[in-house]
This record gives sequence, C-alpha cells and structure tokens, in this order.
Amino acid sequence: MDYYFSFQNPNTHLITIKATFQASEVDTQIYLPNWRPGRYQIQNFAKRIKNISAFSQEGKQLGIAKTSKSSWRIANQPGQITIVYEYYAFDMDAGNTWLDEEQLYINFVNCCIYTESSLTNKCRINFDLPDNYEIACGLEHTQAHEYTAPDYYRLVDSPMFASDSLRKITYAVNSYKFNLWIQGELPRTDEELIHDFKRFTTLQVDLMGGFPCPEYHFLFQCLPYKHYHGVEHWNSTVITIGPSSELSERDKYKDFLGVSSHELFHTWNVIRLRPKEMTPYDFQNENYHKTGFVTEGVTTYYGDLFLAQSGVFNTDEYFNELNIIFQKHFAGGWENMSVAESSYDLWLDGYEAGIPDRKVSIYTAGALAAWVLDWMIRLQWRNKRSLIDVMRLMWTRHGANQSGYTYEDYQLAVEETFGNMEVNNPVVKLAYENETLSFGHYFDHQINGKAKHIDILKRLAPSFGLNIDQEYPESHEERVFGFKLIEGIVVQIANGSPAYKQLSLKDKIVSINGRPIGEANLVDETSLSLEINRFGRPITVRLATKASDQYYFPIEKIKINEQPSLVERENLLAWLGGLSQKP
Repeated sequence: MDYYFSFQNPNTHLITIKATFQASEVDTQIYLPNWRPGRYQIQNFAKRIKNISAFSQEGKQLGIAKTSKSSWRIANQPGQITIVYEYYAFDMDAGNTWLDEEQLYINFVNCCIYTESSLTNKCRINFDLPDNYEIACGLEHTQAHEYTAPDYYRLVDSPMFASDSLRKITYAVNSYKFNLWIQGELPRTDEELIHDFKRFTTLQVDLMGGFPCPEYHFLFQCLPYKHYHGVEHWNSTVITIGPSSELSERDKYKDFLGVSSHELFHTWNVIRLRPKEMTPYDFQNENYHKTGFVTEGVTTYYGDLFLAQSGVFNTDEYFNELNIIFQKHFAGGWENMSVAESSYDLWLDGYEAGIPDRKVSIYTAGALAAWVLDWMIRLQWRNKRSLIDVMRLMWTRHGANQSGYTYEDYQLAVEETFGNMEVNNPVVKLAYENETLSFGHYFDHQINGKAKHIDILKRLAPSFGLNIDQEYPESHEERVFGFKLIEGIVVQIANGSPAYKQLSLKDKIVSINGRPIGEANLVDETSLSLEINRFGRPITVRLATKASDQYYFPIEKIKINEQPSLVERENLLAWLGGLSQKP
C-alpha cells in the first residue's frame, strides 16, 4: 500500500490522503481502524473522514459504498486502485493527528485505510511538505520525504512529526541510539535532559538485558496549555505535556520524566510482550483481555521506581508518587470490581470516570498489585530476585518472539520466579495473616478479588524500614462530613458519611452556615446548614456529625522509620537501588 499525504490550507486542518494498492478481487473491501493500540477503547476514526472516492489506474471513478461505520466496498475490475479522501486533523493528544500552520503530526492508525491483504505487505509513505520541514519518525527513511514500513502493523505503530522548528537531542546507551524530538518550548538545556534520560534509560537497558531496537525516538509535544498524555510505539513514543512554561519547575518536570520512563518500559511490556488476545491486533473489534494489571500496572509501578533506582528521583520525590497512587486508588471502586475485571471493561468505560465507585484503574490497582508482588519476591529471596525477574522471564518466553502471553503464562512465570517453594519468610506469611500462601491465593485475592492491597503492603513495609500511615484531609467538610468540592460543586461523597444520604453529586453549594461558599471558614463545626442549587432547585440541607472520631477520605502515606534495623536498611537500599536485579 502506498500513501501520499498533502494539504492546501493548514488552517482547515484537512489532510488529503491518497492510498494506492493492487486489488485482486472484483469487489474490494477497505477498512479504517476503529481503535488504536495503547488505548483500549473504540474511537471510531472514520468520523473524521470526508469526500472519499475511488479511482482506477486509468483515472476512472469507481463506485464505492459504505458497508459498516469503518469499511467500504469498491466495485471494480482487478488492478490498481487509488482511494482519495480528506482527514480532519484537529485533535491534539498523544494518540491523534494534528495539522496547523506550524506542524503536521500524524498517528497513521487514525487515518490510513487498509485491506485484509495489505496488513502484511510493505507500505510506502510520501509527504508533500514545505522544503524547510524536518521529519521525526521511527520508520525507515528512504529518500527526501519518503518512508517505508515492512507492513501495516509497523506503519500504524510509528507516528511522525514534521515542522521547521523541531529541536533534536541525541544520546547513546551502549550501542543503542536515543533521540528526543521536541515540538514547542521546553525550558531545559540539552545537558539536563541527557543527564536524566540517560540515567533511567541505562538502568532499564541493563535490567532487561538489552534493548529491543537499535534506535528509539521520544516525540514530545510541549504545549502552552495544561496537558498530560503518552502513548507507546514500536520504536518511539509520543508524549503531550503542558503548560510547557512550567517544565522549568521541578513538579512539572517530574511529570515529564515520569511519563517518559513509563513509555520507554512499554517498549518491552505491551509493544512486544503483549497479551495473546492482541496478537495480532484486530483493528475493527474490541481486543478483550484481563491482563491490564501487567501491561499498565507493572509499567506504572516500574516507571517511577526506575527513576528512584537510577537517582533521577530522590526518595522523598518517589514516595510522593507512591502516595499519589494510594490517593487515586482508594478514592473508590476497589470494593466493587477487581483489577482483572476492570481490564476487561477498559473497552466499556476504562478511560472515563464512570459511575461512582464502580471500578478501579488498571494503572493504580495494577501498580499496587505489582508492588506487593515485588516485595514478596524480594523478601523470600533476600533481594536476589524481584519482580523484574518475572518480566525478564516473560520477555524471554513471550516478548522477544512476540508470541503473546495468557493470564496463565504470567501466573506461571510468577510462581517459577518465586521458586514454587515453601514460603520461608515469616513476614511474607504474616502478610497473608499466616494463611498457607500460594500464588493461586495472590491471584485470587489481589488480581481477581477485591482484597485491599494496602493491608498487605502495611504488613510488608516494616521489613523495608518503612511505615504506611493513615492521615486525613485538612478540609473540614471532607474529613468530618464526607464530601469533596471543586469550585463549589460536590464531586465525591463518602459512603456512610453525614453527607451520604443528604447530598448528590453535582450539587452546587451556595452557602454554608449562612456564609457564601468562598467565605465559609470551617474549623470545628459539628453541624452544617447548606444552601444548595440542585439542578436549578434551591434546597436547604442540614448535616450533623455522627461521632467526633469518625473521619472520611483517609490518605495513606509511606514514610521511613526513624531507626530501622540493619536488615531493614539493606532491604530498603536494595529496593530503591535496584540491587541484585541485573541478569
């Protein structure tokens, strides 16, 4: 399949695409993907296509009729066919396509049609671009503005940037080359970026025993407004982040580093080490799987841990990231749906807030489950083994050859890494309250069940010289009455709290105890009188505390013990330093 991209007026955000292929049947079916790898959700890219036409090699217009929301049938004689259409490129995030007067940015999975036979055929891509535009892309560069891909799968896993303002920074780890392509303003020097990126890249390459591709591309859209998104690809990642002006500050820069480390680890985990259900991708239908706790959970856990182990994050910064995971996870849902079920339901509403307390995030719940497992293996093996050994074993068996893995394959790798032996560490036994521990139990409770990961972590933490303590919000209405506000709107209500039966989500609080919402200064009130606008209806609600010691929205925080033992200090240093993990 040959693709040709051009545009006339970038402010219309319309890209003209010509796709040419050799048809072998009288009636040819063409398709556009309904979703993209990295976001397991039907997105219906065909809604951005207009003016689609088909032509023979002689230029004769052929009949074309839609057969589904994302497929068309062409009536023709066998021979060369060219499909011409426009794609509306005006959605800026890490998984979409954008055209304006400054740049052309394409995720080919959004806009490249295919036939069944072309999925495994070589693709050639040409761009009609201004002469001063430079292209950043992981595909093979053949000439001028031409690139090739060995097949459609590689094409749609290789996004591109093109502009006259790309900033490029390059560094090497062993024999592998890494490129940072930056569109927009990034107020950090080349030296700062290389220093930090090289550290976490080197660690990942060392721990995984090499890198899957000779050259890798970080593609950054540094935006002037608030944004945060990353998507993994075959030998690249696209990351959108903003406001770019805040990247000079440590907090925003930590986000930048965190998502970069996360996406780099995806080069192994999910791009090549992929669930069997997505091997190969079915671009027309949902690819249901329940191992999101591996694809995203393990990656979320290690994305930040690699930054701590490589010294890019200090201990306080890393623990703050763990505290954020706690806060996100325990905001609700863990009591009602397991992480395996939530993975399956990604295709339903996995990237939306959904109804209150229905589900958990495979990112946070999966990260906590990975953390539990890492600590258990470390304690059992006195840091001679860890979760990274599970991932290396999975890589050897199912990733390097891209054969795909099942839920059972992962469980087997965990059991083999742990040793399939009697649990000889009393702390690991205690974590499960002296139950006979097997990894069938771990998977039943932590993955397929609704066990509270924090309970296990609290029992394991002292062996690493740590405590996980419970605190409560400073906000009086949250802590005592059980409701959270954003700009005066009720956004969350704690089960069983004074607010539980009285308030509704989306209530707008007008006044509290006779004071306008912005002037109410709650300190130790035991009752509240709320004037509320409930979908246009003014009502008065009165809340009273049930008991002075009953608080809501607990916050878990991890802290270092003041006087850890020598063994506890050794465990902590091994964990945060990544010791005894190299193959």
